[in-house]
Order: sequence, then C-alpha cells, then structure tokens
Amino acid sequence: MADANIPAIPMPEDAPPAWGRVRASRRVADKALKFLATAFTAISVVVLFWILGMLVVQGGSSLSLAVFTQPTPGPGSEGGGLANAILGSFVLTFLGIAVATPIGLLAGTYLAEYGRGSKLAALIGFLNDILLSAPSILIGLFVYTLVVQPMGTYSGWAGAVALAIIALPVIVRTTDDMLGLVPGTLREAGVALGAPTSMVTQRVTWRAAKAGIVTGILLALARIAGETAPLLFTALNNNSWFGPKLIGGIPNLPVTIFQFASAPYENWRQLAWAGALLITVAILLFSTVARYAFGRDTVR
Repeated sequence: MADANIPAIPMPEDAPPAWGRVRASRRVADKALKFLATAFTAISVVVLFWILGMLVVQGGSSLSLAVFTQPTPGPGSEGGGLANAILGSFVLTFLGIAVATPIGLLAGTYLAEYGRGSKLAALIGFLNDILLSAPSILIGLFVYTLVVQPMGTYSGWAGAVALAIIALPVIVRTTDDMLGLVPGTLREAGVALGAPTSMVTQRVTWRAAKAGIVTGILLALARIAGETAPLLFTALNNNSWFGPKLIGGIPNLPVTIFQFASAPYENWRQLAWAGALLITVAILLFSTVARYAFGRDTVR
C-alpha cells in the first residue's frame, strides 16, 4: 500500500500505453512476492512452534528429579535419569570451547590486525570458511583417525578435539569481523601515544570489540552443545559415570538422545524426550544471551 504522504508520480501525457501495463505488472509482481514471503514466513514460524510445543509437552512430562540425579538406565530397566550424560556433555563442551577460544581469538586477531591484505591471511580466511561449512560427521571421522585409532579407545579428549574444531571457525570469523568494525582512528590514537601494536590490540581493539567477540564464543558454544555425529566417532557413550582420565566411552546428551529415541524401550524414549528438551533449552539460552546480553553496542 502506497504511503499517503508520498505523492504518486504522474504519468507523462505523451507516455505510450505500454507504460501503464508495465507499472500494473510490477504492482502485481510486488504484491505476489509479498504474499509468498509472508506465507512462507508463517509456515516456518508454525513449524518452529510445533516442534517446540512437542518438546515442551513430551519432554516436560518426562522431567523429574531423577533425570538430574540418577545415571542412564540399562536396556529394559525402569527408572534412571540423565545425570551422567548431562555431566559428560558439560565436560566435553567446556573442554571443546576452552581449546577453541584462545586459538580462534588469536587467529582472528591476526587476520584483522596483522595479516590484513596478505596472501597468508587470504589463505587462512578461505580455509576457515571451508571449515565453517564442513559437515560435522567428516570432522568426527578425521578426529577418529587422528586421535581414537592411535589411542586404541574412545575418549573424552577425542570428543573435545572434535568439538573444538567445529567451534574454531565460528570464533575466528566472528573475531575477524568484530575487530574489522573497530574504527581505525582508535588504533591511530594508540600508536600516536607511542604504544606498540600488541598493546594497542590488547588495550584498545579487544576492548572495543569485546561484546562481539564474546557473542561469537557463545554462539560457537551453542553450536557444539548439540552436536551428535562427531561424538559418535570420538567419545561414543556409556550408561555409567566416567573417571577423571576421560578414557573410554563418555556419556553425553546428544548421543544418548540418538540411542534412546530409536530404542524399543518406553523408559528410554521418555528420557530421550527429556534430554531433547534440556539440550534445546540450553541452546536457546546460550543464543539468547549471546544476541541480547552481549550483542548490543558491539563497538564502543
């Protein structure tokens, strides 16, 4: 609908009749595109809330105190919970993000501050973009060959390496983009005061872009929190607690959900719904915090 404050452009008196037909066809095309965009947006919103509604109904009815206090049950047994899987997911995710954060931060800083315009930086950026879009199952197979086979066993360390590789390109790209938004005048002011480049990076550019960098770290954390395919080849799973050495199968929520959801036991399927709700709420929480708590005033 045209704005009432904007006058319509009059048609020239000597305009050919085809002009009117062209304008009419453009209006029809514009209305049709708006209708299609609105319709597909409504469909996507309905599907999203349908999935979330099923998770809330099915998962909410399966939640209990035992889910957070008892380990996963054996085949055909009753009761049990997801305590060991929750703890295992927390440990694997923490180790993965702890490994990826310093490497990604330093690599993104190099791309934005030191290697800008160089061939090496262009190559690193290209490889980072490829890694960003690589299927997670291929990363799991890579880590299986690199870590699991030489060790001769599955382990939490292999799972952490796989999750770190998945989180790394997200942090690198976000750090590079956020540092690129910092005005060059801030760097020039630091250099004019006699500060070396390293100090300008630490005291000026990192501080100016800290909100965006933290946002990238949290988004990477939200991405790896629900990864299943790489853990199938690295950490696998088990129905008991794990030791501090993290050797052998490590219980985790994504693989537990995958195994329990396809099992013939009703108790396992109910626990799978509960685990799916927990991991969805955790990812939504991480994403919300990243976008609203740290996403405001990225460059100050």
